[in-house]
Amino acid sequence: MVKEFREFAVKGNAIDLAVGVVIGAAFGGIVTSLVKDVIMPVAGYLTGGVDFSNYFINLSGGEYDTLQAATEAGAATVNWGVFVNTIINFLIVAWAIFLMIKAMNRMRRKEEAAPAAPPAPSKEEVLLTEIRDLLAKKA
Repeated sequence: MVKEFREFAVKGNAIDLAVGVVIGAAFGGIVTSLVKDVIMPVAGYLTGGVDFSNYFINLSGGEYDTLQAATEAGAATVNWGVFVNTIINFLIVAWAIFLMIKAMNRMRRKEEAAPAAPPAPSKEEVLLTEIRDLLAKKA
């Protein structure tokens, strides 16, 4: 069983998957920062100072100015602004993955389109060519 596990873990697919997970986690952090620190402030500026992360529906009946205040008070809230941020994160990640796969497919098509090198001549063809060349020299 240990041998089977070792074979599985050392296979290229398992290692590729592990690398993909690590890079995906790092990429997720980059996208989260991009949305939180770049896109949402610009969106807020364009919409007159709107901060989506602070939009919520209070279900408990109290008055709270911010989502943080409502959360600290233990109020039941529907955090639809946070949901909007999450959707924007998803769309950016999906777009980046789409572009990456599109580029990979383009490279793969170029590799497939490149003509294959002609096959090397067989031993018989090499011998026949040498015989032909020797006969041509004698003539």
